[in-house]
Amino acid sequence: MNFFQAGYYNFIVKVRILLPRIKRLAQIGIILSSLFILLGSSNLPPSDKVETFRAFTRNIEFDYVTWTLDALYSKAEQVSLDIPRYLSAPDQKDLVISYMNLVQLLAQINYQIETIYADPNTTNAEVETAALKSERNRVTDTISLVSPLVEKVVQDQASSIIAGYGLGLEGQPIPPVVYAVTSTPQALIISPRNVIRQDADISLRSDLTIEQIIALEQEIETSHQVSALVIKTGGIGLYPSMITRTTDLNWMLETICHEWTHNFLTLRPLGINYDASPELRTMNETTANIAGKEISQRILERYYPEFLLEKSLPGSQADLPEEAEKTPVFDFRREMHQTRITVDEMLANGIITGAEEYMEKRRQLFWENGYQIRRLNQAYFAFHGAYADEPDGAAGMDPVGPAVQTLRQNSRNLAEFLNRISWMTSFDQLRVTVGQ
Repeated sequence: MNFFQAGYYNFIVKVRILLPRIKRLAQIGIILSSLFILLGSSNLPPSDKVETFRAFTRNIEFDYVTWTLDALYSKAEQVSLDIPRYLSAPDQKDLVISYMNLVQLLAQINYQIETIYADPNTTNAEVETAALKSERNRVTDTISLVSPLVEKVVQDQASSIIAGYGLGLEGQPIPPVVYAVTSTPQALIISPRNVIRQDADISLRSDLTIEQIIALEQEIETSHQVSALVIKTGGIGLYPSMITRTTDLNWMLETICHEWTHNFLTLRPLGINYDASPELRTMNETTANIAGKEISQRILERYYPEFLLEKSLPGSQADLPEEAEKTPVFDFRREMHQTRITVDEMLANGIITGAEEYMEKRRQLFWENGYQIRRLNQAYFAFHGAYADEPDGAAGMDPVGPAVQTLRQNSRNLAEFLNRISWMTSFDQLRVTVGQ
């Protein structure tokens, strides 16, 4: 049964009108209280130490206060509606999958419109795209209508899985899982040129043009002799968490659980000390990556098993054609790992300009192999190197990620792992715990 049949539209409207929206508004107080506690999580507005760089960004920084107030109002409506109580489990699943299909349809429509405008053979783009734009408006309106309902369903599903790990109280995770799909901020990352280290992470508006971004990077680099990079973000550990719209259910669930883990950590010493050192930042991000993947896989297994990604089995290469066996496969993580190691060595030897020229050559190699990296510099590694939950990659030889991985392997379950690492306040504690 398709959730978007006419009867369900009427159902949604009736639910919105008839259910008293204030019946559980007392929970707003809980959300507001949690908000002030959780504002210390990752990727939030910068501290005083980056005021020098904020001279370039104050007029284009993301407005967290307005966004949070709007999101809290929307969440209050979701609480009052409590839609999952009125839908069976199959209908909840159908709602989420239909929503993902609508997001995919919207992306396809936008692509078709952009293609028509870019086609040199187009004679009247306004006329030729009129029907597509009308369809886009219809799909956009439908997405806006059902998006809060989908969020409530997914929040409840994630809550059930997380509570099952024992990470909560009386069947509810602490803190509650709360997220909102939105246009997430872009992040300005700044690193010194002579060493890879994140010195600033400033949240910028999501609507900046590529011309504005390039101009900002160049101005900061010229003025302060640093490495700067503006990147898109997929999620922000605010409360509610910010999640960018996507057509990939696997990625969406993983990001929701990643940001929930940040909220969990922020109630404990590891999260509170997120910005205290590069090592603690890497411990936070690697922990969130590990937990996000584990929890999201459990959600998929229980509610959306057909969306589980197939894993390659040992020996599966044997069935490939002979020609395919001879074709070398470009391993992104391995190549990026080697790039980071080489750059670290060059910078340690004072070869700064040479390292930057090398990174540009490597960027071109990645581009030729299908990885469209706009800039590969010290700031790129300073940001991506903190996500070290898998071997190789942008972290290079940084020992923090492997230590976090070892702690997870030595823990009996995810709850034990999170409860152990979340109370640590230094990398030395982690090293002692895992016996390094």
